[in-house]
Amino acid sequence: MTTLIDTVRAMAARLDAAGLAFGHGTTNAFDEAAWLVLWRLGLPLDALDEHAGRTLSADEAAACDALVQHRISTRRPAAYLTGEAWLQGVPFTVDERVIVPRSLIAELLADGSGTLDAWLSPNTTRVLDLCTGNGSLAILAAMAWPEVHVLATDLSADALAVAALNVQRHGLQDRIRLAQGDGWAAVDALGEPAPFDLILCNPPYVNARSMAALPAEYRAEPEMSLAGGADGMDFIRPLLAGLAPHLARDGVLVLEIGHEIEHFHRAFPRLPIIGLPTSAGDEQVLLIEAPALRFLS
Repeated sequence: MTTLIDTVRAMAARLDAAGLAFGHGTTNAFDEAAWLVLWRLGLPLDALDEHAGRTLSADEAAACDALVQHRISTRRPAAYLTGEAWLQGVPFTVDERVIVPRSLIAELLADGSGTLDAWLSPNTTRVLDLCTGNGSLAILAAMAWPEVHVLATDLSADALAVAALNVQRHGLQDRIRLAQGDGWAAVDALGEPAPFDLILCNPPYVNARSMAALPAEYRAEPEMSLAGGADGMDFIRPLLAGLAPHLARDGVLVLEIGHEIEHFHRAFPRLPIIGLPTSAGDEQVLLIEAPALRFLS
């Protein structure tokens, strides 16, 4: 006979010994084991303490063991095994058609929108989420500002199919519109009548050297959502080149670049940027104001 907490500890030891990579919702073996075990048992993911002493049946223990072994043998992110990921406490449907949501921009949307409110007009109503993936940032933005309408675009029709599931899951069909296309082409094809007050973008930005070194868990995700070319700036260059007509005069772009700040500075040496504070520091999410775009030319 074994208890739930004993099972979690044993599974964590196995995950740790297997040398897995974390970062798709958890940062360590214990949290990942707890996630998998609780999900397999049909228990809330925040209920570990409540159910720690529960005795598992032989069938339950075997089911947990099989799931953890599958995680080890396939190196697939846990979110792909459970079909769900959480971002800032909000659940999202995920599968292999999208990367597991983990954007640092979500922190800025979930802080009561206090950080970004300082840069927005009281009349902000139009938000664009480029490279929306599973739609998580668009949904968090709609939750943060009940008065806004969001256009969410992605090159991948498969990703947008998952985004549609999440928009429906959170009942935001009336305020979030999805469109397929490559960067600005998706927006221009719709003939949008006015520029956007806020543009969010978590683009593919991983440079080629870093892509080659990614562990298997990250290589299980769609490469097109991660790879940003030799210096990580392949999507960002046309993004900024075409930004001016799509951004309101007092609008801002919030752009995630991860660890690519040096490549960004080399690509855009004169562009004034503002680093936004996140749990990963002040240089992984940038804010660019519309007047700064004159320094691109």
